[in-house]
Amino acid sequence: MNLLVTAGNTQAPIDRVRCITNIFSGRTGAAIAHAAWTRGHSVVLATSHPETAPEFGFEPQEGAERFSLLTYRTFDELATILQTQLRGAAFDAVCHSAAVSDYLPAGVFTMNSGTTYNARTSGWEGQGGPPKLSEQKAAKIKSTEPELWVRLVRAPKLIDRFRSPWGFEGILVKFKLEVGIGEEELLTLAEHSRNQSTADLIVANTLEGAKHWAFLGPVADGYERLPRAELPKRLVTVIEDLLAPQTTAREHRR
Repeated sequence: MNLLVTAGNTQAPIDRVRCITNIFSGRTGAAIAHAAWTRGHSVVLATSHPETAPEFGFEPQEGAERFSLLTYRTFDELATILQTQLRGAAFDAVCHSAAVSDYLPAGVFTMNSGTTYNARTSGWEGQGGPPKLSEQKAAKIKSTEPELWVRLVRAPKLIDRFRSPWGFEGILVKFKLEVGIGEEELLTLAEHSRNQSTADLIVANTLEGAKHWAFLGPVADGYERLPRAELPKRLVTVIEDLLAPQTTAREHRR
């Protein structure tokens, strides 16, 4: 099996030295990549945290013909890697575990003289005219500004590009994280999310339980609740089972 795994977090730059990001380290993706590699599969790991790979036993001089490491920092860099890999290589499966930015900065602004923001009314006010903001485009925005306003716009869902326009037809694994909800609601949201992205499998968990358990499914028309430590190997074996009929069909055609 040829497997592509994404891991880590994306940075959304505000200026050349500041960014918006999230808390995720990429260890789940690295663990999945390692589980597949130890079972004899070829793995490409795209991660923003390459320092996690050695934690799981990846050694450059060992099994290098079956393991490639690609690194990224920003949303755009990850998007470029995915487009290049999915259009240029024949992957049997993709595990998209990277925590991708949901919003991207579309400008950083300061208030012009006479413009204020009224937190009580949640509105802008201007003295002697309409309220106005000025966009800041410096490589490093000055820290002397009393306030900065960052405009965030919805980022495109990279996983929704895998099938079209990038043309991936293999096994697609999506990851879903929610906060502060129960397991029944989590599973409902996960199944809707999986169908929305035409993914074959989804790994779902809550932030509160992320270190301890995760759901994987659908497996035999249901979802398995797994201890977190068992997830990487179990996910790989489920993918193997899904690919087995395709492998058998190819062998019969030879």
